[in-house]
Amino acid sequence: MSLIRGRTGEWEVVIGLEVHAQVIADSKLFSGAATAFGAEPNTQVSLVDAAMPGMLPVLNARSVEQAVRTGLGLNARINLTSVFERKNYFYPDLPQGYQISQYLQPIVGEGEITLDLPDGSVKTVGIERLHLEQDAGKSLHDQHPNCTYIDLNRSGVTLMEIVSKPDMRSGDEAAAYLTKLRAILRYLGTSTGNMEEGSMRCDINLSVRRPGAALGTRTETKNVNSIRFVKQAIEYEAKRQIAVLEDGGTIEQETRLFDPGKGVTRAMRTKEEAHDYRYFPDPDLLPLVLDSEWVEELRRALPELPDARKARFIADYGLSAYDAGVLVAERETADYFEAVVRGGAGRDAKRAANWIMGEVFAALNRDGIDLAAAPVDAARLGGLLDLIADGTISGRIAKDVFDAMWDSGKDAATIVEEKGLKQISDEGAIAAIVARVVADNPTQAEQFRAGNEKVLGWFVGQVMKATRGQANPGVVNRLLREKLS
Repeated sequence: MSLIRGRTGEWEVVIGLEVHAQVIADSKLFSGAATAFGAEPNTQVSLVDAAMPGMLPVLNARSVEQAVRTGLGLNARINLTSVFERKNYFYPDLPQGYQISQYLQPIVGEGEITLDLPDGSVKTVGIERLHLEQDAGKSLHDQHPNCTYIDLNRSGVTLMEIVSKPDMRSGDEAAAYLTKLRAILRYLGTSTGNMEEGSMRCDINLSVRRPGAALGTRTETKNVNSIRFVKQAIEYEAKRQIAVLEDGGTIEQETRLFDPGKGVTRAMRTKEEAHDYRYFPDPDLLPLVLDSEWVEELRRALPELPDARKARFIADYGLSAYDAGVLVAERETADYFEAVVRGGAGRDAKRAANWIMGEVFAALNRDGIDLAAAPVDAARLGGLLDLIADGTISGRIAKDVFDAMWDSGKDAATIVEEKGLKQISDEGAIAAIVARVVADNPTQAEQFRAGNEKVLGWFVGQVMKATRGQANPGVVNRLLREKLS
């Protein structure tokens, strides 16, 4: 159990997350307007989105399908009947003055997510519900000194609100939850999960209590848009609540905002209860009734999800749980790894994993690009690994070849040929160099014969230097031992 020690003893943090994930769909939840990110303000707004009189909502079938597929990916119950309701609340950037959402009868019920925590342990977090709702527009406060502008491009965009149970106890667990949830959404192709574009936003419900005590009063920190900020907001808000309680105060049930510049949460308004929103069924939309066979067809067509793929990587490729977890965290990475391993007969899966998590990840981070834009694709990396495996080049030379591949886009064999980097494995040639190096350094030779094993590494370095790093290291080590003995 993760506990925080305060001035008067230990406290337990109780966390539940509400994630708003924008559905991947070409049009909005109740209109045919486009949903492309980055469009000019108010260029993707239909008469329905603008709430013009007489305009009626028409439910987007693709949005429904994406919500059901997400529910199936979360091992959740799919409710064959669900109801859209009006949530009445002052929205300055939602023209009709209410949000069409789901409340009492959501499309998806209880499910669960399995977390892989930093310490190597595993934890299951419950999903309370997933419901569909329309997004609001965006208020722009920095376009004019005296006016607020409204951009309605997001108004009506389909959101899935995914509500967890209060099962998390630390910022690390919340970060692991968001990471796994985003991975599942991306594998399914139901949301991009791009928090920087606003297509995935998180509300944090947090309270503190003495271990084993009843739940405390919670606050809700709204619209946190990065996993790092979620961790920071949790850490600050937990300490703030503990300090208030230890000073004899009480926690107000309120909505708060996180200031990433200062790393603090600030009160925004008193938290509303659900009944304050005056929910009632939307009279323009009939109850949504799903066919059970259609739901089963979607279930059968689901892709292999991260947990199943991780288990297969461990079983089929002999990877460690850690390595498999890193590789399956993003579908693109897992696909790349499998393309490398399957692209040639007998390729070493562990070596492929090491190269991807080492050189490939480092180059991607350095250049600030994703795997799709990498100049070394799976086929080229596989070709490089083949040259290591058949002894054409050494592992050390391979790193130089990889850098040249990344910079030029050429394949490994071409670079090795052009630069004359083939590994020297001819024992006669290497033996001659070994004999010369040993003869030129009698003092070090005597040190080795006297029992100083470390000197062998020095000799290996001298031979590699004489061969410009191209001698086969295994052959060099063996011949040196034979000569020095």
